[in-house]
Amino acid sequence: MEQAQAIGKGLTFEKVWAAIQATNEQIKETDRMIKENARWHEETDRIIKETAQQMKVTDKRVGELTNRFGDIVEYMVLPNLVTKFEELGFVFTRANRTEIKDKEHNIFTEVDAMLENGDKVMAVEIKNKPNIDDINDHIERMEKLRKYADLHNDKRIYLGAVAGVVFGESEKNYTLKKGLYVIEPSGETFKITEPKDKYHPREW
Repeated sequence: MEQAQAIGKGLTFEKVWAAIQATNEQIKETDRMIKENARWHEETDRIIKETAQQMKVTDKRVGELTNRFGDIVEYMVLPNLVTKFEELGFVFTRANRTEIKDKEHNIFTEVDAMLENGDKVMAVEIKNKPNIDDINDHIERMEKLRKYADLHNDKRIYLGAVAGVVFGESEKNYTLKKGLYVIEPSGETFKITEPKDKYHPREW
C-alpha cells in the first residue's frame, strides 16, 4: 500500500514536472515572440519615419519643379502659343499669366496662359499629364472667367484650351468633346488641335 502511494506520488511529480517544463518552454516562446514583435514594431516605426522624410523631400522637389514649370510657361510657352494660334486665324496681342482675386463676388482663379485681343480671350490650362478632373476644373474656371468678365462689362468671347506634356488619347478626346482646344508636343514644338466636326469650339 505504501509502495503504491509512493509510485502514485512519483507519477504525479513527473507529470507536474513535465507540465512545468512545457510551461517554461511556452513562456520562452512567448517571450521570443514578444521580443520579435517589438523588433518588428521598431523596424516598422523606422520605415514609417524614413518614408515620411522621403515624402517631405519629394514634396519639396515637386514644389521646385512646379515653380520651374511656371517659369517655362511664362518665358517659353506663351510666346509660342501666340504664334501657333495665328496659324488658326487668331491674332492675340497680349499673353500673360493671370490671377483673379475678387473677394466681393467670391471669384478666385488662376490662368496659366491668357491670350487676348479686342474680341477674344483664350484661357489655357497647362498640365504635365492632364486628367479628366483637370479638364472639368478648367471648364469651371471658364465659367468663373465669364462671370468676372460680365461684372466688368467685358463682352469679348472667351475660349478655352488645355495643354499637356503627356496627353492620353481618352483625355484628348474628352477635351475636344467639351469644346476645348488641345495643345500637345509635336517634334521640337507643339501642335494645337481644334474641336470641330460635331464638336465646335465652345464659347463663354
